Amino acid sequence: MGAIEETYEDLDTDVSLEEFREAVEAKVEQMGGLADEETAAMLLAHELDEGEVNGIADIEPEMEEVKFLAKVTSVGELRTFERDEEDEDGRVLNVDVADESGSVRVSFWDEQAAAATDELEPGQVLRIKGRPKDGYNGVEVNVSQVEVDEDEEIDVQVVDTYRVEDLTMGASDVDLVGEVLSTDDVRTFSRDDGSEGKVSNLLVGDETGRVRVTLWDEQADLAEEFAAGDVVEVTDGYVRERDGSLELHVGNRGRVETVAEDVSFVPDAKPIDDLELDETADIAGVVRSVDEKRTFDRDDGSEGQVRNVRLQDQSGDIRVALWGEKADLDIGPGDELLFTDVGVQDGWQDDLEASAGWQSTVITLDDGAATESSSESAGADLSSFEDGTSPDASSGDDDGDSDGGEDVEFTGVVVQAGSPVILDDGEETMSVATETDVTLGQEVTVRGTLRDGTLDAEDVR
Repeated sequence: MGAIEETYEDLDTDVSLEEFREAVEAKVEQMGGLADEETAAMLLAHELDEGEVNGIADIEPEMEEVKFLAKVTSVGELRTFERDEEDEDGRVLNVDVADESGSVRVSFWDEQAAAATDELEPGQVLRIKGRPKDGYNGVEVNVSQVEVDEDEEIDVQVVDTYRVEDLTMGASDVDLVGEVLSTDDVRTFSRDDGSEGKVSNLLVGDETGRVRVTLWDEQADLAEEFAAGDVVEVTDGYVRERDGSLELHVGNRGRVETVAEDVSFVPDAKPIDDLELDETADIAGVVRSVDEKRTFDRDDGSEGQVRNVRLQDQSGDIRVALWGEKADLDIGPGDELLFTDVGVQDGWQDDLEASAGWQSTVITLDDGAATESSSESAGADLSSFEDGTSPDASSGDDDGDSDGGEDVEFTGVVVQAGSPVILDDGEETMSVATETDVTLGQEVTVRGTLRDGTLDAEDVR
């Protein structure tokens, strides 16, 4: 095997060996004898490889040309448009393609667009050569050459309706159905050209996860039409990244509307006892206590506010600081809540605490959902926690009489009024069986017999 054949063997190109030989001979002649066949072959190989990217995620709009392999995920409609000072209309076809690293929109023009309309379909793997640019929804590629590669496989799922876990950076024409977990107010902003824009957010979840949906301009007012628990369908959204997380954006081409479908969000919270310093996590549990709201002066002279709550799951408990508008939320002892994207930091007396700032969301869960989420994450038995006792609370001395129980006196604040009453002394909770009327937040002392984790009250004062 000669130098030309050896160099060609290492190439991943659609150029035939005969065409490569002819190009090598032309290169030798062009260089006037300054390069032999081996050198000319290596120079040509470099030219052919130029622009090759490892994946879609590597494509940048500043690149002059790119070559990549991708799977067709959706084919748009052929559109026509008028060109300035030309009799013939232009034609364009947008196709979404993806690989394991991300997705991108590629555009076919005129004759290529007409041919692609007839020949392309979702699931095909394409070898694409084209010029990147900044498009309406991010990076796009204007196609100069394309061919179907029937021998290559790309591990990308082609879906009609996405789930949250299916979202990838750069995906467009995304349809997704999910449950509204929270809504934000509509905000206005000024663009560089002086015009006013509007934006709002929804947090939407399904069985596979949750995603922030950002609504722009005409779509922004839709946030005021939805409430937590509504099931909505997002149509023609596109995926962007912000602060390391994927978001689903809806512009003028997209829409969001309620649908009669059965979709439920399944929280995936991290057990409190497993939290680590400086991480961002989702936590869920039952509110044990709520502090008064405090205000403070910021360095810029404005006033801020914060309120602390104590959240407990089956593994432990943690103080959660609610900042800004979140300090005004109607939260009380006994509420089951999910806090998303809280920052874990050093707290008082070297204990960890969670901070719920602007990027966090507070979600009210159905009864039992918090304990179900924690149980699935930690694999522990929650029976003691669900009846109001702390997972670390002792039911009495090991050598006590399990049938007769143990005489106990317990002082704590009422965090659940009803049957049973639940008291919290700041370190543990106690489930109390009593017919005495008590109110949330009241401090009481109970005397009685402790049996099977429940204090049978004889005296409440």
